Amino acid sequence: MKNIFILLVTLVLLGSCASKPEFQQGMTEKKFLRQNKEAVLSGIDGNLKTYRVNRGERFYVLATFENGKLIKLEEKETAPGWPSNEATGNKPDGIRLNETIFP
Repeated sequence: MKNIFILLVTLVLLGSCASKPEFQQGMTEKKFLRQNKEAVLSGIDGNLKTYRVNRGERFYVLATFENGKLIKLEEKETAPGWPSNEATGNKPDGIRLNETIFP
């Protein structure tokens, strides 16, 4: 009897330590927003809502919900941006309004 009790307690403890999937097909929008507090609304199209969750500097996840249920999940890589003029040391091209045009 004591061995069975110890076995059951061990199984319950191991079961509670199991990792839960971050996203799963059919999860509710409310549960998704509770787990991903940094999610922002990316688009609304009729009864479709798309949320964006950033994954570091280079990746993000798009989660699409229809009628409050997760139907599509996409992981994408952010496109690299152009280097800024300040970072490269170049002056911007063009004439500024406060500069004189004639020498």
